[in-house]
Amino acid sequence: MNYRMMSHPSVWDCLLAARAMDWSEKLARTFQVRDTKLEVFAGGHWRSDKALPEAESQLLDMLLPLIVRAGSLVLGQLGQSLDGRIATESGDSWYINGEIARSHLHRLRALVDAVVVGAGTAAEDQPQLTVRHVAGPDPVPVVLDPRGRVEAVGPLFERKAHQPGVLHLVGSEIELPDPPPGVERLAVPVDAEGRVSPRTIVEILAKRGLHRVLIEGGGVTVSEFVHADCLDHLHLLVAPLIIGSGRPGLALPPIDRLSDARRPPIRSFPLGDELLVDVRLS
Repeated sequence: MNYRMMSHPSVWDCLLAARAMDWSEKLARTFQVRDTKLEVFAGGHWRSDKALPEAESQLLDMLLPLIVRAGSLVLGQLGQSLDGRIATESGDSWYINGEIARSHLHRLRALVDAVVVGAGTAAEDQPQLTVRHVAGPDPVPVVLDPRGRVEAVGPLFERKAHQPGVLHLVGSEIELPDPPPGVERLAVPVDAEGRVSPRTIVEILAKRGLHRVLIEGGGVTVSEFVHADCLDHLHLLVAPLIIGSGRPGLALPPIDRLSDARRPPIRSFPLGDELLVDVRLS
């Protein structure tokens, strides 16, 4: 679909059009939002010749910095409670976040080339990793499964003809039955603890032309990317919920002094009665 040819393009249409552009040269681009001219500049700054509705202005502020950039993007996201939990002790996480936050997650999926989940999320949650709450292209689903414990069944592995195939990353010494149609299994190197380096994952995807990557979960996988300094941004979707126990979102190696803690710049945006915290890590 040519979003720039739509008769009444919305801000989201313009964001999808911007996603397909080369931003390596720091040139301003002009888009049309209904009867409003929108100019977008390097770094994600923008201005319009007429005032936009608050929700559309917020959408530009939230998402343009992820799009208008040269080179690759590795973005993490976690949906969590006020006390930083992503699930109960039993693993129940349906639904911590509400519909507005879930729509934001689907926007992120539509703006990246690939979306990565760990073995636990793939096996327990059985996500589809498709774009359904908004218009936009489906990303390539990537399952990080170094021990080969994810069975290639369920919604994630049942691909339709128009959908990109699943990339199943397993340890190089793991032997599994041949995958079903629409699933490509790729052997990857693992360390002594049976883990795949986040940087190796980013490099593998980049070689396949997948330069914008969303690390969607779970907490262990996102934490490994944070610890390896492999995330440019982290989106925390915070719900007005106190669980009091359960699985934490981020779990990093302990530190002794607060002076050793990270203090990254953040931006925050209301999403209905929830909150998006955009943490800039790169």
